[in-house]
Amino acid sequence: MPDPELDGVRCLLMRGGTSKGAYFLAEDLPADTAARDDLLLRVMGSPDPRQIDGIGGAHPLTSKVAVVAPSQDERADVDYLFLQVMVDRAEVTDRQNCGNILAGIGPFAVERGLHAAGQESTSVRIRMVNSDSYATATFATPGRRVDYAGDLAIDGVPGTAAPVSLEFADTAGSATGALLPTGRAVDVLADGTRVTCVDNGMPSVLLNAADLDVHGTEEPADLEADESLGARVAEIRAEAAGLMGMGDVSRTTVPKVVLLSPPRHGGVIGTRSFLPVTVHTSIGVLGALTVAAAVRVPGSVAHELADLDDARAPGAHMPVEHPTGHLDVTADLTEVGGRLTTASSSVLRTARKLFDGVVFPRP
Repeated sequence: MPDPELDGVRCLLMRGGTSKGAYFLAEDLPADTAARDDLLLRVMGSPDPRQIDGIGGAHPLTSKVAVVAPSQDERADVDYLFLQVMVDRAEVTDRQNCGNILAGIGPFAVERGLHAAGQESTSVRIRMVNSDSYATATFATPGRRVDYAGDLAIDGVPGTAAPVSLEFADTAGSATGALLPTGRAVDVLADGTRVTCVDNGMPSVLLNAADLDVHGTEEPADLEADESLGARVAEIRAEAAGLMGMGDVSRTTVPKVVLLSPPRHGGVIGTRSFLPVTVHTSIGVLGALTVAAAVRVPGSVAHELADLDDARAPGAHMPVEHPTGHLDVTADLTEVGGRLTTASSSVLRTARKLFDGVVFPRP
C-alpha cells in the first residue's frame, strides 16, 4: 500500500442528507482495524475540538466516514461500513449506522466504478455492515452519470438537489435484535420516568420531554447548556441501555435519547435527539425511522404524543418534526411470531459530491 503521508489517500468528500463525511474505498485503507482507525483520526484531525489539522468539521455530524467495498452477499451490490470519528477524543466507533451518509453510498459506488449506472436512473443494493441490514438507493443517472442537481429541498440543507430514494429492509432490531428490545411498549425506570426502548435501525430511548421539565421545542444549544438536564439524560440512557441488553454504553454513541413532544407544525410528532451529549440540529434518518415505528406501536410514549390523523394508512408519509424542520419517512409494522417488527421503511434524501481527490493525513 502507498505511504498515506507521502502519497495521500483517495477520498470523496460528500454531503449525505444533513451530514457530511469522507467516503473511501476499503481497498484504499489499511485492512487492520487499529491502523485504519489511527489513519482516519489523523485524516479528520481528531482529537481536537476544531479538527483544525484535518478535514473534519468540528461537529459529530461532519466528522463521519464511509468505507465501501464490493459485496460478496448475493442480496447486495456493495458493503457500507459507517464509522463515527469522535471530535474531541481519539476514538473511532462502528457501533451505529448512519442513514444520512447512506444517501451518498449509491452515487459513490457509481463514481468509483463499483456499480454500473443506468441510462436514466440507477438502483444500488447496499448492505449496512454495522448492523448486517439492507437498503436500496435509487437516484438519477441521465447519460449514465450521477446527476446531483434537482428540485428536492430537505430541511437542514440550503438549496435543492436531486432526490435519493432509500428503501430499507431488515432494519427492525438491527442492533439489538428486536423492534422493542425489552419486549414492552413502555418501561418505567427507577426514578419513575416512562420510556419506550425501540430499534428500527437506530437503538433509541424515547420519552416525553415534559417528564424532564422541558417543552421539547427548545433550541439544541439551550438543551446542551442545561447541565442538570444533560446529567439526567445520561442516567436515563445508561439505565435504559441495560434494559435493552446493550451493557456499558458510556463510551458509545448508541442508544440515542430522543425527547418527544406533540407536533406543532403539521407533523406527526416533535423530536429533540441527543447524540448522546450534543443535540442534533435535525434528526438522523434511521433515528426518524425508529421514532416513526414507535409512533405506530400502541401504548408507546410516541403513540401517546403523536398526531396520527393523516398517517394512519400503511405507506403514508409521517413528517417527524426536528429543530430545523421535518423529515418525511414511512414505517409500517407487522406481527411475526407474536412480536411486532417492521414491514417496510423508506425516506427521500439528497446527496452532493463536494470534493474528489487525495487527502493527506497529519504525520
